[in-house]
Amino acid sequence: MALPVDQLVQMLDALIAARARGVRTLQLRDERVEYRTDAEMAAAIADLEARIRRASAPRPGAVLFSSSKGL
Repeated sequence: MALPVDQLVQMLDALIAARARGVRTLQLRDERVEYRTDAEMAAAIADLEARIRRASAPRPGAVLFSSSKGL
């Protein structure tokens, strides 16, 4: 089940703040997450940003097809 955008943004903000403070362990939602390296945190941040972008993108309302028999 996908998380709502506002919850993803809260998780992203918490992760960015923890990374800025140099903290490697943090509580996200109902679980404790420990990152071994800064690269892991950067990858998690990039993943959350991509999820937020996908969830925020407008979805197409209709698809139009055009066809012809040719000449």
